[in-house]
Amino acid sequence: MGIEKIVSDLKGHKNIDLKKRKRRRKIVVSRVQKLYQISKQVFANCEPGVVPSPENIGRLKAVLDKITETDVGLRSSMPYFKSTVSHRPPKITYLHIHECDNFSIGIFCLPPKAVIPLHNHPGMTVFSKLLFGKMHIKSYDWADNLLPESSTPNANIFYVGCTGPRLAKLKVNSEFKAPCKTSILYPADGGNMHCFTAMTACAILDVLGPPYCDPEGRHCQYYYDFPFANLSVDGLSKPEEQQSEYWWLKEREKPEDLTVAGALYRGPNLVFK
Repeated sequence: MGIEKIVSDLKGHKNIDLKKRKRRRKIVVSRVQKLYQISKQVFANCEPGVVPSPENIGRLKAVLDKITETDVGLRSSMPYFKSTVSHRPPKITYLHIHECDNFSIGIFCLPPKAVIPLHNHPGMTVFSKLLFGKMHIKSYDWADNLLPESSTPNANIFYVGCTGPRLAKLKVNSEFKAPCKTSILYPADGGNMHCFTAMTACAILDVLGPPYCDPEGRHCQYYYDFPFANLSVDGLSKPEEQQSEYWWLKEREKPEDLTVAGALYRGPNLVFK
């Protein structure tokens, strides 16, 4: 009986230990899963032009700031980041992670010298995280509220029948190298129109809310940019030292040499719930 009691006591202790270990065991949630869950909450009531609250922006930014290329299954040695054709701009690869009516998540993979031309994000709040590499970013916000009423820039550099240029203010014109903090742009501030130029192979993780949607008028518009001094407007002038801050943006068709190819996202799996 003594041996049976000892064995019984040991089994009891073993069961207790197993229960304790199960309680202590934590389910590991990937950072990409956390990004999806937070994005779903932040953009739950997303509408064009509506900016999430500062608290929600901070929550999403905090998750993005911690994400690295390894968290999304990327390595700089992957074929996405190598140029294969020398006589035209390098191909850009887009890894689609998720898209719904409220937001989208994806990664742009750029070989050295690849360019995402100057484009807009109508009515959107956009979070961009440079995962690795070095790139130059140039961005603008509209400033045509400074133009005199019924004014038209005087210039002959635009083709017949095109929409006239709009005045914009330069927001960012700098080089960025990973690791760096997440950048955020808003519908009317923060550099809503921007251009990316890869100085080395690099990857950018983007969260957009709401996403592009042609039927709802949120399509990607591309632009040329021209120095302020190239055009004149009656009643509008800027001191010479301020002219570099202002540029004219002119709508253009999607550049013919821009190639963006879709590819499967092969990072940690997501649970959509």
